[in-house]
Amino acid sequence: MKTALMRLVPLVLLAVACVAPASAAEIKSGDIVITAPWARATPGGAKTAAAYLTLENKGSAADRLIGGTSSVAGKVDVHDMTMEDGVMKMRTLEQGLTLDPGKAVTLAPGGKHLMFIDLNTALKEGGEVTVTLQFEKAPKIDVVFPIKAIGAKDSGADHMNMNMDHEHH
Repeated sequence: MKTALMRLVPLVLLAVACVAPASAAEIKSGDIVITAPWARATPGGAKTAAAYLTLENKGSAADRLIGGTSSVAGKVDVHDMTMEDGVMKMRTLEQGLTLDPGKAVTLAPGGKHLMFIDLNTALKEGGEVTVTLQFEKAPKIDVVFPIKAIGAKDSGADHMNMNMDHEHH
């Protein structure tokens, strides 16, 4: 009896592995590997929020992150921040973010990021938000973004407390 049970253990572990959600290090959509997703908490009443992640294209052809959708926002766009004439400017990447084959792109504070527009709820530290990412070629995929503190990993650019020219097209 004990031998029969010992033979079942690997099968049970395999079955559990097949139904358990993938860890952040294992999120894949086609040739795109998604790692380290996170979003910043927002103060009450905020209408925008930012989220970050790393995208790696393991394929042989370029792809694009077009944007996404989430139940917490009217829309989710890909944005970039640049310094021009001493003023931090933010713009929507209308054509999406190019993901070149064999390369990784990190969306981080002060640079490229996902922008939640028309928030319908505050993002609370310790919670999480699900975003359906949309690519030009890879299939849509739901990604869970843990919500960190308002100033988490701030590299000097903060959507809420910065004098900037914010362009929406």
